[in-house]
Amino acid sequence: MKLKTLIPLLAFGLLAALLARGLQLNPREIPSPLIGKAVPAFELAPLQENAAPLRQADLQGKVSLINVWASWCAPCRQEHPLLVDFARRQPQVQLLGLNYKDQRDTAQAWLKELGDPYRAIGFDDKGRVGIDFGVYGVPETFVVDRSGTIRFKHVGPITAELLRDKIEPLLKSL
Repeated sequence: MKLKTLIPLLAFGLLAALLARGLQLNPREIPSPLIGKAVPAFELAPLQENAAPLRQADLQGKVSLINVWASWCAPCRQEHPLLVDFARRQPQVQLLGLNYKDQRDTAQAWLKELGDPYRAIGFDDKGRVGIDFGVYGVPETFVVDRSGTIRFKHVGPITAELLRDKIEPLLKSL
């Protein structure tokens, strides 16, 4: 067999192998360049009236779960009961909300209807802090250790399995 006839066959085999590998990847596990790095510096006005601003400094010395959400986000509504339950079961973890590109009144009404599991919520109406966090969309969730370092990022709604099998064991180890 001549080399000229093998080259297209080898190229096709290589492309098929790359496609097969790509189909096995989980699109929810988008690698983040921020894993292992400090949370970006930020300070956001609170979503709720009479609350304190949410700042990077609020993460120091505490294990935190930061959930990026919006009232217009259907998957956020799907995961919200899990976050309410998580906040009740894991009071030692600081659950923080980052309300992303939302309307303040609508977000407040959404929390009043569904419950507010967050210890504090920053109002990121322009999405600038979300950009610094590398947010692709909502919901997204970050695990941050006591030093303020991002240890894990999840894109998409949290599931009971993800909480049980990945996030809670990681939080316990921090």
